Amino acid sequence: MRWELDWLENRARLSPNKNAIIDEDTNMAWTYKELNKRSSSVAGWLKSQGVKKGDRVALLSPNDISYFDLLFACGKIGAIFVPLNWRLSVHELNEILLDCTPLLLGVHQQFDNRFTSLQTTVPKCFCVGGSNYYKIVSNAIDNNQIEAISDHDPLAMIYTGGTTGKPKGVVLSHQSIQWNAINTILSWNLSEEDVTINYMPMFHTGGLNALSLPILMIGGTVVIGEQYTGKKVVYSIEQYNCTIILLVPTMYHSLIQTEEFQRSDFPSMKIFLSGAAPCPLQVYEAFQKKGLAFKEGYGLTEAGPNNFFIHPEDAQEKRGSVGKPMLFNAIKLEKEDGQEAKVNEVGELLIKGKHSFSHYWNNELATLETKKGGWVHTGDLAKKDEEGFHYIVGRKKDMIITGGENVYPLEIEHWLAAHPAIDEVAVIGLPDEKWGELVAAFIVAKHSHRIEEEDLIVYCEKKLGRYKIPKKFIPLIELPKTHVGKIDKKKLKELSIQI
Repeated sequence: MRWELDWLENRARLSPNKNAIIDEDTNMAWTYKELNKRSSSVAGWLKSQGVKKGDRVALLSPNDISYFDLLFACGKIGAIFVPLNWRLSVHELNEILLDCTPLLLGVHQQFDNRFTSLQTTVPKCFCVGGSNYYKIVSNAIDNNQIEAISDHDPLAMIYTGGTTGKPKGVVLSHQSIQWNAINTILSWNLSEEDVTINYMPMFHTGGLNALSLPILMIGGTVVIGEQYTGKKVVYSIEQYNCTIILLVPTMYHSLIQTEEFQRSDFPSMKIFLSGAAPCPLQVYEAFQKKGLAFKEGYGLTEAGPNNFFIHPEDAQEKRGSVGKPMLFNAIKLEKEDGQEAKVNEVGELLIKGKHSFSHYWNNELATLETKKGGWVHTGDLAKKDEEGFHYIVGRKKDMIITGGENVYPLEIEHWLAAHPAIDEVAVIGLPDEKWGELVAAFIVAKHSHRIEEEDLIVYCEKKLGRYKIPKKFIPLIELPKTHVGKIDKKKLKELSIQI
């Protein structure tokens, strides 16, 4: 194996006694030396089970150190690590297993017998956690004879959420993962002093690649969190002296409403990051009132997921902006006619860089559609201002065309979310014979508030053109969410049929 690909071994040599991983629930800690020894032992054990270069090794587990054990072990022997979304149904998981055909499947002991039927789909299964797994990570097994590995060889395969169709296996090479980490470290000025707590699911690129691997590469510390609550995160940030954290907007929504958030000054924190979806502007307000640095990022499994940088001061002045392209990637906004969008024009966001994905597993057509001319076509719409700061305006598929006018749901969502009686909101387009599509807003009211539709229309008229004002306001107790906390607009469309 090329020495530069096994950077964990190099980091273990440079920072052997520094804590690499801490488990929030048990407070157990592992140094870089111990983490590298564990992954080397697992690599040897995988070889003893017949795993060869290119074979897939899947994992079904809550957030746990085993993600790092298996990812780094696969990297050492050229295998492909496939983390699975344990929140999916058994049927959905079987579909993924049939697609990626892993030689081995690790199932965490916490799941007991919930997924026993999966064992018929995979040649071999093993238990993660417990005494048997301890033996695997503790035994030193010869790991010298391995096939040559290049930076273009696959290292991990992460399946997309599948909220708009069948999940696709996004293949990330050693180069993809390594350059995302390097780009993040240099662009975000990460250092070995940085500590993060990760509540993002580690079967998702945000859990593995957004902050965890960059911080480990630079020699910082990653605290593994499992069950997120707004109250809990404040205590853990203080306990572990965290400096940086990535949460999704729905997590911030609950965090800023806690007494613990109001009480704490977060003295160790340098920056709070938001990702996975555009963040409501009232979250910016909450952090500004406390004098805390807050900003948004943007990414996707197929590219990074880190692509932009914005200074916290710019983030407050240009709320909603994800900033400018990072050091080692390029950004382009392309209009439907193929021309590049000008300042303040909306176009599809295209990304290019060594951090981009290799291909979709067993899906050449989808690969060709997404990777054109070396650019990853994200399907997201964005614009940039005169100073080059970029703003995500929504998904291309979510854009509403009503009466021939283009409507971007995010603009309406931001305005409605600022209403003092509204807790959460999501806007989608629904089929309509007259308008083609009509604008519909799903509203979750704050506790004890009653909102009349006539009042919402008057409120919208203060800011929005008439064609943007929702023609339907649909009250809900809560908005449906995906496994990473995004609002699930596919389910909202299904709900609209039932209402």
